Amino acid sequence: MIVGILIAIIYTMGSILDLIFHLEFMLFGVDLLDWRLFVVLPIWLLVILIAIIAIWIGYSMLTTPAPVPLEELEQELAAEEEKSED
Repeated sequence: MIVGILIAIIYTMGSILDLIFHLEFMLFGVDLLDWRLFVVLPIWLLVILIAIIAIWIGYSMLTTPAPVPLEELEQELAAEEEKSED
């Protein structure tokens, strides 16, 4: 989870923000027709999507309780079968 967050932050700072600060300014400070924007932006979106999925998987792994051991399940099933026979 932490790795996904770090990748998202570092890649954002190194790609999109760096590109925006180095573009020639035309419309409100951004050249919207620069070819570099069309190359970097889709890759950035893909990396962010993968980072979000990694963060989601990490969060799910951290918040999901551990499974019950099979021995306990077998004991519970045996106890239920004994109750149903009575």
